[in-house]
Amino acid sequence: MAQTHFTAAAFLVLVLISSSVLMAESGIGVNWGTLSLHKLSPSTVVDLFKQNKIEKVKLFDADPYCLNALRGSGIQVMVGIPNEMLSVFSSSTDACDLWVSQNLSRYMGKGGVDIRYVAVGNEPFLTSYSGQFQSYVVPALLNLQQSLAKANVANFVKLVVPCNADAYESSLPSQGAFRSELTQIMTQIVSFLNTNGSPFVVNIYPFLSLYGNSDFPQDYAFFGGTNHAVTDGANVYYNAFDGNFDTLVAALNKLGYGQMPIVIGEVGWPTDGAISANLTAAKAFNQGLINHVLSNKGTPLRPGVPPMDIYLFSLLDEEAKSILPGTFERHWGIFSFDGQAKYPLNLGLGNGLLKNARDVEYLPSRWCVANPSRDLSGVANHMKIACSNADCTTLNYGGSCNEIGAKGNISYAFNSYYQVKKQNSQSCDFDGLGIVTFLDPSVGDCRFLVGITDSSSSNVEASGGQLYYESSCCLYVLHSPLFFFCF
Repeated sequence: MAQTHFTAAAFLVLVLISSSVLMAESGIGVNWGTLSLHKLSPSTVVDLFKQNKIEKVKLFDADPYCLNALRGSGIQVMVGIPNEMLSVFSSSTDACDLWVSQNLSRYMGKGGVDIRYVAVGNEPFLTSYSGQFQSYVVPALLNLQQSLAKANVANFVKLVVPCNADAYESSLPSQGAFRSELTQIMTQIVSFLNTNGSPFVVNIYPFLSLYGNSDFPQDYAFFGGTNHAVTDGANVYYNAFDGNFDTLVAALNKLGYGQMPIVIGEVGWPTDGAISANLTAAKAFNQGLINHVLSNKGTPLRPGVPPMDIYLFSLLDEEAKSILPGTFERHWGIFSFDGQAKYPLNLGLGNGLLKNARDVEYLPSRWCVANPSRDLSGVANHMKIACSNADCTTLNYGGSCNEIGAKGNISYAFNSYYQVKKQNSQSCDFDGLGIVTFLDPSVGDCRFLVGITDSSSSNVEASGGQLYYESSCCLYVLHSPLFFFCF
């Protein structure tokens, strides 16, 4: 009887332990993108993380300035590998060894950076890429795994492949399946992830569903209840996030991995640049999402088991991002470019509402506006130059500065350029059409910004429509197959 009693007790302990793992609270992290024309110093950003008790951060590359600033912070980091590098990594183990040495090993260890994941590509199966990266992903994964093992970090660092939600499809969540052309490769990837103890990382954007489909019910994108619930057998879905998440669960189940942990690599709502992209909607979505996930309610197909982690997209606005997907792309931040909270938001990390970045150094309080005494009929080319070098997306339909009038539009464009150029006196000339003022020209919700002097030694510039990322050790041409390793 003693033997039986011990076994039953042990079994009960195992059940309790298993339950505690399944019910563990999701981690809330953020994406830290750096395509900004007004770049906060990495040390200021890391201090912002600490103030807000943010302990999980996702980077889109191995930016040395960001990684150095994260040393000793205790923040868990996901480092990204751009899609353009996958081709080389799929065919060269030496390239993988070098990248691991230069971008992981050198930062890890006592007092270093707590790197937990490496994201191999970013949404490499996106339909708009027409399969150009598809064949590289699995070979790159296998080569990089060998490199992690050689560097003795494979037990600490896990490889993942962030996928866009368009990798799977279905009219109902329970019928979810990966796109037919991805079935074989997804089977290989999911098997690899499972073998190596990695989660499946997916990016879910209800905003894009709303933005791209005029028939999409707006209330279904949020978490406050809906008049357009989706009934799927015995399950009822009241928001797009749960429906999307369970579509992935069903797709994984079809491959035999229905219990695989899932991490939300990107999720958020933009605040400007398009209809439905505004502060009110962003606050409602992000707070609703956080409350929903931290409630541990889970979803109909995974009751009581929320996502393992979620990474909000994003920390800061990025005024140098491509606007090909839409002019809202530069306005995803929960903080503006200068680290100031855009709206009250509680991340559920025991720190109350968002706290602003400290010790941000601004340029003097002066702005460049249209000269009221000059004929502005010939301003079109100046506007084009200003907006190709600065961000004017708030002037677009649905944007916060869309209704400030023609002269207001000119002033906004002039000022945006003037601030990007660090208020250089010549940058407000525009052949005499611009003039410097010390009176803030902001109107209502339309904010005329003042630049910051805080900047890292890395820089993003716009030149001829091509964005360049420069640092002291490397040059990346973004959205180009060319790249250089950092040495």
